[in-house]
Amino acid sequence: MITLDTAFSPCPNDTFIFHAMLAGCVDNGRFRFIPHLDDVEALNSKAFDKTFPLSKLSFYAFLKLKNHYEILDSGAALGYGCGPLLVGRNDRVPGPGTKIAIPGNYTTAHLLLKLWHPEFTNIEITRFDNILEGVRSGRYDAGLIIHEGRFVYPRYGLKKIVDLGEWWEKETGLPIPLGCIAIRKDSPFIGYKQEVESILKKSVTYALNNRAALRAFIKAHAQELEDKVIDGHIDLYVNAFTLSLGETGNRAVRKLEELAGAKRLL
Repeated sequence: MITLDTAFSPCPNDTFIFHAMLAGCVDNGRFRFIPHLDDVEALNSKAFDKTFPLSKLSFYAFLKLKNHYEILDSGAALGYGCGPLLVGRNDRVPGPGTKIAIPGNYTTAHLLLKLWHPEFTNIEITRFDNILEGVRSGRYDAGLIIHEGRFVYPRYGLKKIVDLGEWWEKETGLPIPLGCIAIRKDSPFIGYKQEVESILKKSVTYALNNRAALRAFIKAHAQELEDKVIDGHIDLYVNAFTLSLGETGNRAVRKLEELAGAKRLL
């Protein structure tokens, strides 16, 4: 039996895709997966120390770590209409000195913000679940929201300034690559890639066909517990690209790398 420490976020799309392989609902072959749940930016940071052999990563972090990690074809958060939102107490585009809260230095949301408006330099990094209240209270002038925040920001009296996913789609015509599951390239882990990829794909397929069976596991870790929010989150971030990146998904990742490289952000 091969034991693999497996890191992912507590967000519904991640717990959704990993549940079956952790709960024994699919055949894991010779592998035993040990879950480690943490905020995606914490996982990004730990990846620079190569803490986990298998980990959820923001695509921005992955692009900085390409020499050490390889993407699995299954498990990605990538699609249309699912990008991060910049929100504020009004919908005006903020000036260069505006204080903006972001959910992590290595998040794809931060990379998209820099591609959209590189002059924003007054940035404060905080956990994604602190941003909405921080903007409402006036601690921040604007906030970059991801995950469940996309569904609940109106409750805080906030307005959408820009949907960076929509901006990306207009610029490139491609789905926005947000996060991926990556395996370390060092031996022996890279030798497990195809087998782990196949198991994860089976886990995603099981989840799509047995959504009700996953509810308790997802709610045990979710930030927002309303079924409507959880279902909306999963519907938005789990799609055909989660089963397989395919040519379009891989093209989107290459485009993100191209644009980030041209701006010297890698």
